[in-house]
Amino acid sequence: MFKVGDIVVYPAHGVSEVESIETREISGNTISFFILKVLDTQMTVMVPVTNVQNVGIRELIDNKGIDKVLGILKERSVSVDNQTWNRRYREYMEKIKSGSAFEIAEVLRDLNILKRGKELSFGERKMYDTAKNLLVNEVSTSKKVDKKEIEKMLLEAMGKIETKTP
Repeated sequence: MFKVGDIVVYPAHGVSEVESIETREISGNTISFFILKVLDTQMTVMVPVTNVQNVGIRELIDNKGIDKVLGILKERSVSVDNQTWNRRYREYMEKIKSGSAFEIAEVLRDLNILKRGKELSFGERKMYDTAKNLLVNEVSTSKKVDKKEIEKMLLEAMGKIETKTP
């Protein structure tokens, strides 16, 4: 179980710090909560200790996991479903909400492949950015390396260097 000061991943929100563990009385029941601070947004989240597994809170990815993420991003022979964009969108949102760095990497890779063939819709671009940011934040925190360097590493794994226009 996690303790105060631990850095964890809260699905769909990203890297978070366990700020405290508090007990509250709700409807006559005493419940213990993890108080998490999402590092990227500074949002505070209360998660019942008994619900941690259901919510999918997990430890940061390790070097072996990072290698697996890079491997997923490097895959090119993936056929991106030609299903309707809204079905694809729902499927990708489920993967992002799972909190799995590997599923998030699949979303980023697939959207990157799609992006090469056609313009992404607004929703897809937003999802691409969300997936990229979740991975960049987790990998940079795990490796204790600057986010810009990690973003460059992930983009290179996908075979592209993203150039930002000023």
